[in-house]
Amino acid sequence: MITFEQTRLTGSVSQREHFFTQLYETAFASVANLVRQRNGTLNDAKDIFQDALIIFYEKIMNGNLETYISDEAYLLGIAKHLWIRKFNHDVKNIAFDSIEEAITIPDNYLPTIQEETVLKFLERAGKKCMELLTAFYYHKYSTQKIIKEFGYATERSATVQKYKCMEKIRDVVKEKSINYEDFTD
Repeated sequence: MITFEQTRLTGSVSQREHFFTQLYETAFASVANLVRQRNGTLNDAKDIFQDALIIFYEKIMNGNLETYISDEAYLLGIAKHLWIRKFNHDVKNIAFDSIEEAITIPDNYLPTIQEETVLKFLERAGKKCMELLTAFYYHKYSTQKIIKEFGYATERSATVQKYKCMEKIRDVVKEKSINYEDFTD
């Protein structure tokens, strides 16, 4: 096989095209095999081969190419270097698709529209009210536990505070002109 350096110096454009076609036919299979052995796809092999061809061509045109074995071997070496660099980069950036299959998200993980609406109203009532109402209704804490947790003096003061928090939420709901039906299906 004639080298590209010889073609570049003495050949026509069609001879150069013929050289690259011949190089593609002889070297691509080796590059594809290299990429496949390292868990790459055919598209990865095509990309790596095209990049290697460009680097090979630029080195020839700049006069920086010194092949000691053959153009195919040199091109394969460039492709191998590119694939290793790409593979090492991709290992650091694990695709979420491969992890996603191992992760199971419960159906009730994301709040429904109704829950989001309720949460917004709770937030508008204030942090203390949100914590108190969450303890009463979500965690179903006993009144005695709530008295201890929130530092109320008596059961009466805890229930009065709960009532005040509920009133804040009712006021927000009235302000927004929202009906009970907005929270049901």
